[in-house]
Amino acid sequence: MKQVAVLGATGSIGASALDVIARHPDRFRAGVLSAHRNVDALVELCARFRPELAIIADPALEGALARKLKAAGLPTAAAAGADALTEAAAGPLCDTVLAAIVGAAGLASTLAAARAGKRLLLANKESAVMAGPLLLEALRAGGGVLVPVDSEHNAIFQCLPGGRPELDRAGVRRLILTASGGPFRGRTRADLAAVTPDQACAHPNWRMGRKISVDSATLMNKGLEVIEAHVLFGAAPEAIDVVVHPQSLLHSLVEYTDGSVLAELGNPDMRTALAHALAWPERVEAGVVPLDLAARAQLGFERPDTDTFRCLPLAYQALRAGGDAPALLNAANEIAVEAFLAGALPFLAIADVIEATLAELPPSPVVDAETLVHRDLTARDTARRIMRRAFC
Repeated sequence: MKQVAVLGATGSIGASALDVIARHPDRFRAGVLSAHRNVDALVELCARFRPELAIIADPALEGALARKLKAAGLPTAAAAGADALTEAAAGPLCDTVLAAIVGAAGLASTLAAARAGKRLLLANKESAVMAGPLLLEALRAGGGVLVPVDSEHNAIFQCLPGGRPELDRAGVRRLILTASGGPFRGRTRADLAAVTPDQACAHPNWRMGRKISVDSATLMNKGLEVIEAHVLFGAAPEAIDVVVHPQSLLHSLVEYTDGSVLAELGNPDMRTALAHALAWPERVEAGVVPLDLAARAQLGFERPDTDTFRCLPLAYQALRAGGDAPALLNAANEIAVEAFLAGALPFLAIADVIEATLAELPPSPVVDAETLVHRDLTARDTARRIMRRAFC
């Protein structure tokens, strides 16, 4: 029986994970659940899964959470804040941690789980992007296991012998990440000048939160995944490619030096990757509709339009720059996307803000988490200043 902490339980990934957990009550138990600010949704999940601990990220809401848990007659303890998340990730209530908190907010708890030797199911790509060297060091120190949950990296994991071998010894030539192209595939820059947040969040294949949906629309999500693939699998930037695959049925590929190309296919449903990560190295039912290739008729592929969707080449630029450049890229992107969703920044300007931030802040070595957090805050302040100067 795996004791699972679902950090980010009220998000789309958390919901999919809990669906898989509920299908296998003899194998998995959700012992810790967390949410950002949605107290009512968290209490509803506690009533269903009855965890030992519920955590609300906003400390101001701890009292409300405790009162509602008590009023519902639930034995679940309440906690709040970043320290509570970190303590739970490293504590005795779980042996498996699903890191599904969106953005930089998930970094500390992810590192804590890795240092504690937990089985880490990584859905928070920002932890690898921001702090790749620190994450790898924490995994080595803790002796735990990391299984990626992003559908692309989970696919690569499945296509590599042993999950994460030395790629050169395994005869790997390239890792190929697939991208749906998002809602604006085929559009020109002129077409995208006046798009709205709702249009950007209307993903054709996946149901996701608004921030990650915008990242998919700009192709920044794929850029972050390129950086994550470098961290998780040790592939050089030039050995990681991206191909647009609109149907989202083929989730990624591994090309070997003998000419073989292995791919993982399935319907676009996050429960596939989550069930694999929860049960690995075994397989369990995920509730996903079987893939009928004949009914889907064809699979299409094309190169990404990096002139229109400039966030992808900016991610490669940050990866090649090294040091904390990926963390600066991620911070600037979070600020720019937040402004776009608030109606304060045009869609095409997201890449402009990121590019200007990287130009103002040369990369520094990744030394420790405290320094990285300071640099993250500096990049956010820089991005805000750039936006004020250019768009206010």
